[in-house]
Amino acid sequence: MRNTVRQELVARQLDEQIAARFPVGQRLRVLDVGMGQGTQALRLARAGHKVTGLESDAGMLRVAREALATEPEGIRERFRMIEGDGRDTGVHFLPGSFDVVLCHGVLMYVEERDAMLAGLARMLAPGGLLSLLVRNADALAMRPGLAGDWTAALTAFDSDTYTNRLGIQVRADHMASLKATLAGIAAPLHAWYGVRVFTDGAADDAELPPEDELARLLTAEDRAGRIDPYRSAAALLHLCGVRGQ
Repeated sequence: MRNTVRQELVARQLDEQIAARFPVGQRLRVLDVGMGQGTQALRLARAGHKVTGLESDAGMLRVAREALATEPEGIRERFRMIEGDGRDTGVHFLPGSFDVVLCHGVLMYVEERDAMLAGLARMLAPGGLLSLLVRNADALAMRPGLAGDWTAALTAFDSDTYTNRLGIQVRADHMASLKATLAGIAAPLHAWYGVRVFTDGAADDAELPPEDELARLLTAEDRAGRIDPYRSAAALLHLCGVRGQ
């Protein structure tokens, strides 16, 4: 359920920003850095955009290729996959090659965050959209606190690292810091959303509720992710920067 909520909310938010930035029907050049299993990249290819997926994990790349193989020929022709690291975009692509760059669930694993973001911004054409999904460092105490783990909650107040559900210690990011970085790389923050305000504490194996209940759940999460103070308490932040003209 947690992944369903994440993917659906990010899709809605991303579509909203694309619609606001680009003419209806324009076929965009999209780069998905750390595309994972390719959920968002494949969705955008189905919508008619030309998508490049960059992924360093061979297992994830295999899953994405298997999913792509089941799609119609036209979609397969619009989607290419490259095995590579998001810190090396300059090796694979020329500056200004893309209208939209996605980097979702990647920055927490990268030590030199700002250097990578600068590289991603260089990939954008003027007016291009940079979409980031990061762990919210300003709300790290929410998950352990709601679970009644008071020791972990108290520790989280003064930390910007956490142990994810894979057992890996990674970094969370503060909104103020990311906003400053985006301004410094000429892709200032244009809009931002919260993702998983209410459902972040769900068990990894939590099943989806019935369709009508799921629709209400997504509507509530979608609304909370757009308004204060709820979005500030979300587990994830979806930030959208726009490259200067």
